[in-house]
Amino acid sequence: MPKKMPKKKEAILKAATVLFANKGFTDTSMHELSELTGAAEGTIFYHFKNKEHLLLTILQTTNESIVEEFDRFIDGREFKNGLHMVEEIVSFYLYLAGIMEFQFLLLQRHYLYKFVAENQDFRSSLEEFYNCISDMFEKAIVRGQQDGSIGNVHPRKTALILFTMVDGVVRFKNFNLYDAGALFNDLIESCRKMLKPDGETAR
Repeated sequence: MPKKMPKKKEAILKAATVLFANKGFTDTSMHELSELTGAAEGTIFYHFKNKEHLLLTILQTTNESIVEEFDRFIDGREFKNGLHMVEEIVSFYLYLAGIMEFQFLLLQRHYLYKFVAENQDFRSSLEEFYNCISDMFEKAIVRGQQDGSIGNVHPRKTALILFTMVDGVVRFKNFNLYDAGALFNDLIESCRKMLKPDGETAR
């Protein structure tokens, strides 16, 4: 569970997340963040060494929150079979992307991946997020192969493809390219076709 942080630090993180997600890293100034939060720039740098450290903290906090939400979701649900588990993970990912809109938008910003290429702390945190989601899809696929609801597919590769599909729908929504809700049924149907046992039609 993410550690409880001071209210002022939490307010700075929330405001910075919105600014970084909407304006980008370079175009967001500490002066603007100071005005938005009412925290002096000295207070911001008391909590965060520099602007890059602030972004890294946002990434780590976002990652912890998403992993916690998914762990809670998985632990609190019963799934009929592996295919049903896949469908529910897809649905929950889209739901989470809706209620954590700015965090997911930040995760898809190009500048973040420049830091990933240069900084191991950024890479490790982002890899943890990707692995969390991919591992859940893989677990559902393996379960489905055991219970007969999913066919003979490569669990890890297929998990990565599923993740790419659902995250692509979120990207459409975040960048105002297409209504993600209008694609939901087709997305689920595509998952069923991809995963269906040999000789069966998609359900």
